[in-house]
Amino acid sequence: MYPFGGNVSTSSGGSGSWICLWPPGVLENRLISLSVVVKPTNTSHIFLTIRVWLKRDSGQYWPSIYHTMPSSSSCMSFNPETRRLSVGMDTGSICEFVLSEDYNKMTPARTYQAHQGRVTVVLFVLEMEWLLSTGQDKNFTWHCSESGQLLGTYRTAAWVSGLQFDVETRHAFVGDQSGQVTILKLEQDLCSLVTTFKGHTGNVTALCWDPVTRVLFSGSSDHSIIMWDIGGRKGTAIELQGHNDKVQGLCYASHTRQLISCSSDGSIVIWNMDVTRQETPEWLDSDSCQKCEQPFFWNFKQMWDSKKIGLRQHHCRKCGQAVCGKCSSKRSTIPLMGFEFEVRVCDSCHESISDEDRAPTATFHDSKHSIVYMHYEPTTGNLLTSGTDKIVKVWKSTRSVCCV
Repeated sequence: MYPFGGNVSTSSGGSGSWICLWPPGVLENRLISLSVVVKPTNTSHIFLTIRVWLKRDSGQYWPSIYHTMPSSSSCMSFNPETRRLSVGMDTGSICEFVLSEDYNKMTPARTYQAHQGRVTVVLFVLEMEWLLSTGQDKNFTWHCSESGQLLGTYRTAAWVSGLQFDVETRHAFVGDQSGQVTILKLEQDLCSLVTTFKGHTGNVTALCWDPVTRVLFSGSSDHSIIMWDIGGRKGTAIELQGHNDKVQGLCYASHTRQLISCSSDGSIVIWNMDVTRQETPEWLDSDSCQKCEQPFFWNFKQMWDSKKIGLRQHHCRKCGQAVCGKCSSKRSTIPLMGFEFEVRVCDSCHESISDEDRAPTATFHDSKHSIVYMHYEPTTGNLLTSGTDKIVKVWKSTRSVCCV
């Protein structure tokens, strides 16, 4: 790895300090990053600030301005074209600011009373002049950003932790704590349910929508990523297994056809999506091993008739068959099925997997900090990560390498 702009630190503070980074804009080749800093300076005062960091000619980042908030900020959305900054609060309100052209002034514009609980996601849609938001009150709302008027509300099954929007079709993609992804059709003041997806065993922690390929990516606390082929209209869902901890962020680089994911253990994975991937098979049900026909431990009749002890059931990740431990003693990676780590396969499938089939389709990088947020800027090829260590790292990404 080589230096690229250095790290941005929030300076000294208590152990409760943290920083989150939101989408940057570009001004005269200077990268603008927006951060929320919660910094306990002593036992009785907590300063809750929004800060703007400018990239100087030296290549280092320096704080430009900051604004102290009345309560803790929970999420943020920034639009570089209008320089409009929308900040979700723990109180349920959304505070809107306008930044000056030189990014040295922040002017309060409007406050939306959007939710009864903490705002979890806020998203400004310039083409529609809509401000979309979700909260822990389980409400998905959208406001008119010109008038500030509430246009509509939709009640979700659980509080939402991921939100994306497609301008062309006016579809909102909503991921929640139940592990479900819901697609909603938005009109000016109407909202209708299109469909729901359920593929994660944990809560949805990140969503990423690519309007070009019309593919939705969802990340979860179950360590997995699912690629939902919305545009193909065939219900195809591809699993990607490359993390050992909760997936914290997803970004798609359409010009290189790469998915970038990060997890709370600090790992960054760059997935090559320019390959033909395969769906993982459904696990088959059986009362006995589908290879040696030995009964499983709940099959009392076959156990009695054959006078054999029941075995524990496993599943081959390649064919989906129910097998015993003896018939699935081998392990292998299956990258085209999304398994970058070794998984259980039956003996016959293990023999069918060639060295070419085991060629990795992802590269792995250690960010060396626990990531809480990630953003990719395609115009510069920069990847930005912020962590619980109060540091923002700027990465220069290539087709297979991340360098900080």
